[in-house]
Amino acid sequence: MKNSFVVSKIDLKKMITSLGISDGSVEVMLSRLDKEHKHVDAVAFVGMLEKLGINPQDITNILRRIGFGDTSITRVFNTLDEEKIKETYGKVSKLNLVD
Repeated sequence: MKNSFVVSKIDLKKMITSLGISDGSVEVMLSRLDKEHKHVDAVAFVGMLEKLGINPQDITNILRRIGFGDTSITRVFNTLDEEKIKETYGKVSKLNLVD
C-alpha cells in the first residue's frame, strides 16, 4: 500500500474550487498546508476538506484523483470518525470493566 501521495497546489485548488468552495477558503487551507511544510496526514487533510463544507462523496473523489485506493479512503474516514468520537466523549467519560 502506498503511504505517500503528491498533488500539485494548482491541481488541488482546481479540484476544490470546482466544488463551489471560494478561492479565499481554499487559500486559507493551502496556507495551513504551507505552514505544515506542505505535508499533512490524510486524516487531517480530510478533516480540512470537511471544514470547508465538502461532502464525503466529493472528498472521496478528490482522494481517488490523488491516488488513494478505496480501502485507504475507508480507513481515513473511519479514523476521522473515531477521532471525532474521542474528542466528543473521551474527555467526559471512561468505562472500566471489572469482574
